[in-house]
Amino acid sequence: MSGPSQMAGIPGRSVSVGARFIVLALVALVLMIVDHRQDHLQRVRELLGLAVYPIHVVVDLPFSAWRSASVALTDRQELLRENERLRRQQLNSEYRMQELESLKLENARLRELLESTARLEGRVEVAEILSIDLSYRQRFVINRGSADDVFVGQALLDADGVVGQIASVSPLTAEAVLITDADHAVPVSVLRNGLRTIAVGTGDSGRLRLPYLTNSADIEVGDLLVSSGLGGVFPTGRPVAEVTEVNPQPGQSFAEIVAAPVSKLDRDQEVLLVWTTGPGSTGEREGANGDAAALNLEAAPR
Repeated sequence: MSGPSQMAGIPGRSVSVGARFIVLALVALVLMIVDHRQDHLQRVRELLGLAVYPIHVVVDLPFSAWRSASVALTDRQELLRENERLRRQQLNSEYRMQELESLKLENARLRELLESTARLEGRVEVAEILSIDLSYRQRFVINRGSADDVFVGQALLDADGVVGQIASVSPLTAEAVLITDADHAVPVSVLRNGLRTIAVGTGDSGRLRLPYLTNSADIEVGDLLVSSGLGGVFPTGRPVAEVTEVNPQPGQSFAEIVAAPVSKLDRDQEVLLVWTTGPGSTGEREGANGDAAALNLEAAPR
């Protein structure tokens, strides 16, 4: 009973659905035409876009997080590489600055040496100190030898004054003894009044003794001692030391007098070799003998 009536209703239902589709299609078409011409649905689209925005954000969140992490990692690696590059550049710049400072100091020393040579007569050459022994012996080795006409007893100066003299010579090097060596003595005079005496080494690079001046000798703290030229070893009038202590010794013949060398004995890197006479000449041999005579003064009572 119900089957035929249901079957009869199907065509009518089909017609109704088709009609509704056509109506909706026409409505949609009219709306599109009206929206295209007058833009009445823009507000609706904005509201719909606002409604679906959180959905877009949630969907894009994993991809955005991955992109941000990748950019952060790349930036960090780039910063680390840049930091390492700048650190290397800084170290290289500091190294170059040290080289420039060293060259500046070396140029200053050589300029002082060259200026001091203008006040010397005869041949003068710069020698480099290769090794130094500032123990009690107070000696060093220079890079000049007999091949350069260096001879035993030859005077050594720096920009400030007397340094020492040659003690032994080999073809390419020579050993020098400082004026502060315990076995060395140099004839000096007080610049202020011309008083002559002998400055004797103590084994200390900062001290010389004047053991042969009496308690009444005219000498004061601050007096400058210069080479007297006796013995022919050192050029006359070159600074040797400055008096730092004058202690009269009552009941004894000689005062206790101490002087500090004016030369940078513990800091020199170059010295001046001085030829006051030609190598091998009589004057040179006399200089060497004069040196031996000065050293023999060490045998006198101190």
